[in-house]
Amino acid sequence: MYDTIFLLVKATIQTKHKNVHEAITEIQQTATCTISNTKKVKIHELKFMDYKLKS
Repeated sequence: MYDTIFLLVKATIQTKHKNVHEAITEIQQTATCTISNTKKVKIHELKFMDYKLKS
């Protein structure tokens, strides 16, 4: 069976950026994540979804 699930990540940050949107953009561009297969679940595709920020 194929299905799509959404996993949320909570991050507590400290930044020197003047606003949090700049920090979020930086994290989105450089972040990496490892999610491994299990005995019963094989990861078919994994990608970060862009967080759309208001300008």
